[in-house]
Amino acid sequence: MWHTPAVGDDKGGLDARALIAADGGEWDGLLFDNPAVGLPPALTWTLRLPFEPVGGDPVRLEVEWLPIETGGWRDLAGKTVSSGSFAEPAEAVVHHSGHHRYDRVDVRVLEQDGARIRVAVHAAGDLDALGPAEISGEAWLRFTGIAVQLKGVDDAAAALARLGEHTDTTGLIEIPDPRGIAFRFAPG
Repeated sequence: MWHTPAVGDDKGGLDARALIAADGGEWDGLLFDNPAVGLPPALTWTLRLPFEPVGGDPVRLEVEWLPIETGGWRDLAGKTVSSGSFAEPAEAVVHHSGHHRYDRVDVRVLEQDGARIRVAVHAAGDLDALGPAEISGEAWLRFTGIAVQLKGVDDAAAALARLGEHTDTTGLIEIPDPRGIAFRFAPG
């Protein structure tokens, strides 16, 4: 598998030059709502990009709540999304001996081969002053499915129907959710 080293400066306890993208990354979706705060159903995406261990400790860049509009889980190539401020809408966090939040993030889906998705990620603006000011990485990730967690959805058939209102569900089958709080669908 081809990997691109991460780049950035070396401020803080984590040296960005030591970050090398590793195998085992994941990409998944979440269809979620929260009527109590007025949040309507929305499909967002999460990526987890692991790096080779640094100082014997695991390192992972996780970006959640990516609002990528797409016709389906097999139609992600060429999509891009940027978030100019933490949680507006995406949240970028590097996990290494704790977590380091990043203010800005850019994600590009470079290509897709079935359930394999190659992404380039750039995070900047270390909010916690614990790591490098910028981190970038590029790697192939595995699409692991979409979770549906909606108020009033009590069975898998209803969850799949609601998911179909937001994206093409062709090729997805129900799989157990180990947390027991959502309905999960993954490539069959």
